Amino acid sequence: MKGLVVEPLTIDAFRPFGDVIEPDHAAEIKLINGGTTTRFHDVATVDVESGGGRPLISIFRGKPFAPPIGIAMLERHPLGSQAFVPLSDRPYLVVVAPDEAGRPGTPRAFLVDGRRGVNYAAGTWHHPLLALDAVSDFLVVDRGGEGENLEEIDLPERWAIDAF
Repeated sequence: MKGLVVEPLTIDAFRPFGDVIEPDHAAEIKLINGGTTTRFHDVATVDVESGGGRPLISIFRGKPFAPPIGIAMLERHPLGSQAFVPLSDRPYLVVVAPDEAGRPGTPRAFLVDGRRGVNYAAGTWHHPLLALDAVSDFLVVDRGGEGENLEEIDLPERWAIDAF
């Protein structure tokens, strides 16, 4: 089993895999509603139209993981993006991998605080939800509709996250 080092989540480090959802990532910031609300506009690209898809909003409730965390499989959604926005102020882990000829390459792990979300670009290999500390809820925006939008693959070698 290989060790997987956890990195802090940054916009630049995560860019090959999708978007970091946070106010500092906004394309535009403006006051709305008579100046009582700040709008952080266009913080992630929702990509769900392939094959006649539609936006789908769900809530996922993740059970917490504790180290060591084994990473033996990854999944991807070839027909659309998938965004996770935490509804609790708890950290979570994100594990992603570049695509290498239709298979996941070397995975990377990111520690995300409970105030930022991530949006996996369509086709990005990632591990299912890895909540930490306690049961945690996430608002998820992804693709609904016809077509096969889930691929899962067992990794040829197992990875482990021993600390974060």
